[in-house]
Amino acid sequence: MPKHSASARGSYAKGIVKREEILTRALEVIAREGYRGASVKEIAAAAELSQAGLLHYFGSKEELFTAILRKRDEVDTGQAGVDGRSRDIPLDELRGEVVRIIRHNSEVPGLVELFSRLAVDAADTAHPAHAFFVERGTALRDVFTRSLTAGQADGSVRDDINPATMARALQAIADGAQLQWMLQPEVDMTTVVDALFVLLSPPSTR
Repeated sequence: MPKHSASARGSYAKGIVKREEILTRALEVIAREGYRGASVKEIAAAAELSQAGLLHYFGSKEELFTAILRKRDEVDTGQAGVDGRSRDIPLDELRGEVVRIIRHNSEVPGLVELFSRLAVDAADTAHPAHAFFVERGTALRDVFTRSLTAGQADGSVRDDINPATMARALQAIADGAQLQWMLQPEVDMTTVVDALFVLLSPPSTR
């Protein structure tokens, strides 16, 4: 084995740690300063780097912002214990965690704006965030679909809906409620999303 391999592995590991530190600082900056105040310069300063040093880890502003959204999702799902890859989530539990995450989003409008703006830009297949939004949407709908299917099996979810179709509706309403909230801050996003979960229950149990 080449003598430099251990050193290379050490440098790689340090690079991973530094990326994570940058993303943590970036989340703090956007939460504090908002989307418009979260320039590359501001984030670089928070991470104690030059702008060139910051972009060394991410390549471009768009790739940095995409990585910030990935980190946000990682933090949110970690706190909620929601990981669709490991287990099916009972719909009541999923409902509570989705509402909790949306309520938290109302406290960090800068991240909501970043998400919404990049979601539009990511329609371009060449945009760095395109794959992130496609993968995120697929994973989210998979969690919803499996929860709804399990709910239909145990009688807690009405049986006259298609789980995959309703999963798309849930995603659309959650994302759309955030856009409405950005335009009209008095909109209660949690009430809007929670209302759909209520409608998923069989009429006799509401």
